[in-house]
Amino acid sequence: MNKLNTPNRLTLLRIVLVPAYMVFLLLPQIPHNYLWAAIMFSAAAYTDYLDGHLARKHNMVTNFGKFLDPLADKMLVTAALICFVELGFIGSVVTVVIITREFMVTSLRLVAAGAGNVIAAGMFGKVKTVMQIIVTVAIMLMHEAMAIGALPAAFPHRMVSETMMWVVAAVTVASGIQYLWLNRRYINPEK
Repeated sequence: MNKLNTPNRLTLLRIVLVPAYMVFLLLPQIPHNYLWAAIMFSAAAYTDYLDGHLARKHNMVTNFGKFLDPLADKMLVTAALICFVELGFIGSVVTVVIITREFMVTSLRLVAAGAGNVIAAGMFGKVKTVMQIIVTVAIMLMHEAMAIGALPAAFPHRMVSETMMWVVAAVTVASGIQYLWLNRRYINPEK
């Protein structure tokens, strides 16, 4: 059996960090839980950059990595969004919009893979990912600031969180539409 290479280990670490940051995010009994959740989420997000960089630089791209990396990415953001809904930070509609786009792109990638093609992430998709990460961390840090009294209890956290996430959703949907348009040949209804 082959040993896992470093990029694949980093991808597995990202998956392991998902339930870890969820524990911190959902347990206010833990001191500075939102700060710890933000740190773990940020570390997990950094592994997304690092594993891809190392895999390409050292020619360590594997089928295992091609399978696991997108799954880990979706787990990272989707778990945070669902936790945010549970905590009342954002509404379910914006969450469904973002997750639907992710399912759509993943489905399109599967269709392309079935045709023997790999669709790489475009620049707009990368911008979307960076925005999702920044806003997710910002929401966690905002709630940490509220928990320690750096922001007043009356601060409109729900409105601010929801507004930031709708901006992300708009970019997410736009990148999804672009992705569909550029790869429409894979979903030709005549095939």
